[in-house]
Amino acid sequence: MSLVIPAPQAVVTFAGRVRAAVVEVLDAVPRLTGLLDAVETILVDVAGLLDRIEATRIAADGVVARVDETRRNADLLLGSATPMLDALRPLLESFTPSLEKLQPTLERLAETTDPHEVDAMIKLVDQLPTIVDELEKQVIPMLESLGTVAPDLHDLLGVSKELNEMLARLPGMKRVKRRVDEEQAIRGIH
Repeated sequence: MSLVIPAPQAVVTFAGRVRAAVVEVLDAVPRLTGLLDAVETILVDVAGLLDRIEATRIAADGVVARVDETRRNADLLLGSATPMLDALRPLLESFTPSLEKLQPTLERLAETTDPHEVDAMIKLVDQLPTIVDELEKQVIPMLESLGTVAPDLHDLLGVSKELNEMLARLPGMKRVKRRVDEEQAIRGIH
């Protein structure tokens, strides 16, 4: 085997390359240190995330246990309520057609009714017994008496007409009547 001795120029070139590689490695050290710091920060964040995931898992186990208990309670309640629901089912089914017909009306009523209108309606319902009593005591008897008042009113109108005719024959009343008619025309009274 023969040993090859490099030329001086090749040694200088090789030394330059080695020097450049060492400079590159030394330049990479701060970057590697920063990279290690970043990896360390990420590891701390991952550890915190794992702790939070574990806390969430424990909380979820608690929620699942409470949901299971609620489901058991609901099953017990539904089990005891089933006969009552079975008894109510025919009644509910009988109301279904009426409720379906009323649904658009109820929706419109809900959309257009203000709270002050509801308050007024409640006040009106509270007053209904008093209103009914007053109608029975005063308004209905008055309406019943109107049948007997009609002939009297007819007679009164006849007397009023005769009185107007008599007044029209008095001297000077035509002027008064004309003035009254003009004033009414100015005021817009017919």
